[in-house]
Amino acid sequence: MFHVEQFYKMDLRREIREIPDYPKKGISFKDVTTLFKNKEAVRFVTNTIVENFKEKGITKVVGLEARGFVFGGAIADRLDAGFVPIRKKGKLPSAVLSESYELEYGMDSVEMHSDALEKHDVVLIHDDLLATGGTAVAALNLAKKCGVENIYFSFICDLEFIDTPNKAILKEYETQVLVKYQ
Repeated sequence: MFHVEQFYKMDLRREIREIPDYPKKGISFKDVTTLFKNKEAVRFVTNTIVENFKEKGITKVVGLEARGFVFGGAIADRLDAGFVPIRKKGKLPSAVLSESYELEYGMDSVEMHSDALEKHDVVLIHDDLLATGGTAVAALNLAKKCGVENIYFSFICDLEFIDTPNKAILKEYETQVLVKYQ
């Protein structure tokens, strides 16, 4: 059972490994996989996100490949909602909607089954890390292609020191972030 006092005592930064100069020199990579192995941290993240969104009427939780899947399914279960994976191009077996986004070194794209969301859905898009916002905005655009209007976001980490036009777009939506790096 989740207790409110746990909310104020969990320091998730201690559970997230930072790897200097990865994937290239000058970048301090935030590795949330170390958080996954701590059952109290997993419970804390899941419960905190569920607590924040339990009154929003969420019908689908969208998880972004790959680390967004780890909590996405658990959050969906606890919110009594369906789970929708957004995957890298070519990984889904049926008809898909696709959305491209810019990387600092080129372009990439993500896909979602074309029948995964419906106009009336209330969607929570979840991912582990918000850096440039490219994949989050791609997920937003996929949801909008399905006619979805009620959209929320949750992230474990936000690299606030990265300021991009995509992040400006996300400011228009209610967003929960558990750890902010400035």
